[in-house]
Order: sequence, then structure tokens, then C-alpha cells
Amino acid sequence: MAKQNLRQAIDFLYSRGLATADSYTRHVLHCVRANDFVQAKRLQSHMQLHLFQPKDSFIHNQLLHLYAKCGKLSNAQDLFDNMTHRDVYSWNALLSAYAKLGLVEDLCTVFDQMPSRDSVSYNTLIACFATTGHSGKALKILVRMQEDGFQPTQYSYVNALQACSTLLDLKLGKQIHGRVVISGCGDNTFVWNAITGVYAKCGDIHRARWFFDRMTHKNVVSWNLMIYGYVKLGHHDECIRLFNKMKLLGLKPDQVTASIVINAYFQCGHVDDARRMFSEIPRKDEICWTTMIVGYAHNGREEDALMLFGDMLRGDVRPDSYTISSVVSSCAKLASLCHGQVVHGKVIVMGVDHSMLVSSALVDMYCKCGVTLDAWSIFWIMPIRNVITWNSMIHGYAQNGQPHEALALYERMLQENIKPDSISFVGVLSACISADMVAKGQEYFNSISEHGMTPTLDHYACMVTLIGRSSSVDKAVDLIKCMPHEPDYLIWSTLLSICAKKGDIKNAELAAGHLFKLDPRNAGPYIMLSNLYAACGRWEEVGDVRSLMNKNNAKKFAAYSLVEVESEVHKFVSEDRTHPAVEKIYDELNRLISILQRIGYNPDTNIVLHNVGQEEKFKSISYHSEKLALAFALIRKPNGIAPIRIIKNIRVCDDCHVFMKFASVHIGRTIILRDSNKFHHFFGGKCSCKDHW
Repeated sequence: MAKQNLRQAIDFLYSRGLATADSYTRHVLHCVRANDFVQAKRLQSHMQLHLFQPKDSFIHNQLLHLYAKCGKLSNAQDLFDNMTHRDVYSWNALLSAYAKLGLVEDLCTVFDQMPSRDSVSYNTLIACFATTGHSGKALKILVRMQEDGFQPTQYSYVNALQACSTLLDLKLGKQIHGRVVISGCGDNTFVWNAITGVYAKCGDIHRARWFFDRMTHKNVVSWNLMIYGYVKLGHHDECIRLFNKMKLLGLKPDQVTASIVINAYFQCGHVDDARRMFSEIPRKDEICWTTMIVGYAHNGREEDALMLFGDMLRGDVRPDSYTISSVVSSCAKLASLCHGQVVHGKVIVMGVDHSMLVSSALVDMYCKCGVTLDAWSIFWIMPIRNVITWNSMIHGYAQNGQPHEALALYERMLQENIKPDSISFVGVLSACISADMVAKGQEYFNSISEHGMTPTLDHYACMVTLIGRSSSVDKAVDLIKCMPHEPDYLIWSTLLSICAKKGDIKNAELAAGHLFKLDPRNAGPYIMLSNLYAACGRWEEVGDVRSLMNKNNAKKFAAYSLVEVESEVHKFVSEDRTHPAVEKIYDELNRLISILQRIGYNPDTNIVLHNVGQEEKFKSISYHSEKLALAFALIRKPNGIAPIRIIKNIRVCDDCHVFMKFASVHIGRTIILRDSNKFHHFFGGKCSCKDHW
């Protein structure tokens, strides 16, 4: 019966007075079939109005199950409390109402009060526990069910196997699998899916595939479980092959399939394939949108992630905390303060600003945009903070040239009984590097073991930097030799950077030699060593290093800078001629260079390590990407007062660092330049890094 007709039938009932038991039964069944809670409640009210009491529990049980299905717990409880005839079906219906809302404690109370139970009663508990994060309790109820003399059903085994999958307990999963075989329940597709799922999710992908290939009636869930299993183990190519086979067999993927495969495409770096698949989904749910946004963010496509987030909001799809935190992280990577502030506004409107995940991401974003005051404001009002949040703020202070604030915050963290982790100490040691505090850094380094941890390679890299810069490179080398770990790429590249700054060729050769072996195709160490040779006029060695670089087919990272102006992010490379405003940019930069030279800026042509004339050297350093980015910002906002924010993907060179200090004096504005190693806040001719980076 259509809902319109059902409403009219109930209206007619109200016009006639008391109905017969058969009439009430017929109408309540129509309400159940139509899943119409409103008319069911009207029917119940009509029975109460005319003091109708059924001779058995059938009518009320049907209403109870409908209320439970619709999540109307209070209505179900009121009806149950006023029933004169109750049976196990009535109690199961009330159990179902509590299970529907995930009210585990109340569910257990009702279960314990039941005068009698059947297998449905136990299955309701097992299913609720398995789906609400109480997998261990679900398995205990399965055991109790058998102890109480009830044989588990297919439904029992499906939920128990899902609980094993959640716990990643393959041993117990195999035991339940054995029970399934003995019981003869294994012919059901849902049971086969659960068996396949427990092997796939627990990492035994070959056994999972064995069961999957022998399933006679596979459904979309079957395929999803196998596809997910391959993705979880990093077998992305096999996942995509299985998905293509699924399509060839004429099976239509659902949104779960789409999200899993889109993620696999991103993991393989096939961004365009992921986008194509996403565009083919007719009705995209929150998970699909989030998968795309996170995939873009993890593949260096932060601008696409932001644009897609806008599309998501315009499509009236409400993002969750995980989606928003990924978008905020994209803003952080781009140092796009404007976009970050817009997203922050959306966060407040949606009422998720107190989510720890979102708040932590906002703290990190404001720190990476160089606005530690706003980061602190969010940090301070957070109702709950975990170690990740504290770490974000400590790192933010350390990276933005506020080392004393970072160390004070760490001490406060200890006072509030927040246990630091290894990342906390990276932030603390970074602060000591910024403040040139060798003794204090050594003290914090020694305290790592006092907190029950062993210093990691990241901690040793910090100490190599601290000792190498402030004391001597030889002492840093001695520390490396005494490490309990085998030095990795980070350790040797850290040492090489220090040697390049100090002109220590002997130790630079040592570090570079290890780096050439660890990653022969990374051009960075070759360039640093050849530049060091060139600075000393050792051109023969320069040639040798360049030849070795070519022999190993080493790839050089393209240097670029990003600058945000009027909510748009613009990208520049050295001597860039592709920007639409190229003529104006070069005119402005040349004018600025001329002015800065008059107030004391002297271009450092010594950093140009090629055997060319002075004029060529001058041109080579004048048009680095960060200088072009600054010139463009000044064209678009010549009279602005807000800081100019620039990101560079490699370390800023010595000349550009000096240039920015002089520029900050002339324009009277703060320039915040974030390179691959540190944040530089230039103002009044000084930099927050104190010329150590």
C-alpha cells in the first residue's frame, strides 16, 4: 500500500471508532511494509484511545520492530513497558532498538533482564559489539551463546569473523573458520565473504584469493574484500587488475569499490586515472570525495585538492574531520594563508572547530604559514590536546625562529603530564639548533632515554647539526661514528650540508661518498660537492664529480618558488619567462636590485660556481625564483602592509638570503620565506634564523 493510501486508511479508521483485531493487524502490517513510522504511531494512538488490548503480542511486536528499525528508541521503550503480553520476540525487538543506536551498556542491561533468550538475542549482541568497536566482547558472546546451549547461526559466524578481521586475529579467525566448516554453514555467500575478508584483512592474501576464486556466487562485497586486501598490502597493480576483471564480467562497482580503486591509482601515482574514475561515479558519497582530496594532497596536487573541496561543498556533501584536516594540510603545504583562513571559517560554521584532528591541522597550517600567534590561539582554546598537537606547536615555534617559546612549551607539556614521543624531541632539538644552545641540546638529547626511548636517527641528525655548526665538524663526525645505528641518508646529507657551509672538503668528501652509494641517482650531493670544489677553484675535481653524476644518471630537482597573491598561488623558476606579467616582473626586480645596491646590498657572485665572467654571474644570481616571486608580489600589492609569503622547494642561497634582508628594510614589510629546511622571517634587515639555515 502506498504511503498516501496508508495515511488515508488510518484517517478512515479514526472516523469510524474502535476497529477489530483483524483490521488493526492488517493496518500494522501495511505500516511495517511501508516502513512508515508516522502512521504506525497514529495507529498505536488509535488503539490506546479506544483501550484496545490485543490477545497476544503479535501487533505490538510488529510495532516494536518498526520503531527499532526507524531508530525510535523512546517510542519502542514506552510501548514495551505498557505491553501486557511479552515474549522473546518482544525482548528481541527492544534489543534491536538499543543495538540500532549502538547503546552497548543499555543493550547488555536489557539482555541480562530477559526471562528467556533465543539465537536472535545472542546474534543481536554479537552484531552490535562487532560493529561498535567491541570486537573482543562479540567473540565472548559467541562463546557464551554455545555455553548456554544455542548453536551459532550463519549470522553469528559472519559477525564473529568480522570481529576477528577488526582485531587482526588470524589465529582465532582460523578457529572460527573451522567451526563454520563443521557446522555446514559454509555454502552461504555472506559466510564465504566473511572468511575471505578475515584472511585478506589479516594479511594472508594468497589464502584469501584461494577462497575468492572458489566462490560460486560472488557479489560486489566479495570483489571489494579482495580488492581492499591487495591495496592494504601495497599490491596496487593486482588490485587494479582485479577491478578490471570485475568490470569485464559485467559487475557494476559500488562506491566502496570506487574509493578503494581510486586510492590504489593514487598509490601507483596514476593521478589522471583516479580522476577519470572519480568523474564516472554518478553519485559520489563522502568517502569518494575524501579519497580524491587526500589522494591529490599526497601526490603534490594541493591546488587540485583545494578546488575539489570547493566542488564538494557546492555539491552539498558534508565533509568529515578527516577530509577537512587533509584540506588544511594542503593549505599548509602551499603556505596559502588565505585559503587556510577560508577553510578555518568553514570549520567554525560546520561546528567541527573543536575536533582534535581539525584543530591540530589548523595549528600546523598557521605555523607553516608563519603565523604562530594564530596557531597559539587555536592551541590554547582546544578543550583536549594530545601529544601530536603539542608537537605541532613546539615544531612551529622552533621552525619560525622562536626557540625559547618552543622550549618553554615543551617544559609546560611535561608539567601537564603529557608524555613526549620521539617527534617531540626532534622539535626540542631543532629549537636548540635555532638558539645555538649546544649544552642544552645535549641535555635534552640525554633525557630521551629517561623517557623510555632510544634516540633515533632523526635525533642524531639534529645533534650532528647542532655540534657541527656550533662546535666543529670533526666532533660531528665522531658522533656519527659512535652511533648505535647505521648512518642513513639523512645523517650523511646533514653532514654534507654543514661541510658545504663551513668549506670542509675532507669531511664533505666522506659524506658525499656515502650518499653516492645510498642513492646514486640523487643529484643533490653531486652538486653540493662540485660547488664546494668550484668555490676552492678545484675545477678538475668539479669535472670528475659532474662526470660521475652523468654516469649514474642522477636527476636534479627543479628549483621553484610559490607566492600567494589575492588568493592565487603563482609559481616561478629561476630566470622564468613564462609568466604573463614577465616584463613588469623583470622591470620591478631590476629596479629593486638597483635600489638595494645603493643602500648596501652587494650581489654575491661567488656563489655562481661556473667559470664565466662577472656580468654572466650577476645575471645568473639576479633572477632566482624567490626574487621573481617577491617582485611579482610587490607589483600586485605595492602598498600592502601584510607579510609577503614565499615558499621555495630547496634551500635559499646565501645571496637571496642577504637580498631579502635588504628588501625587508626598503619595503618596510615582513617577508616570510619558507625553504626546504627552515622558516625565514625577514624584517628590518634581520632574519629569524640568525643566518643559520
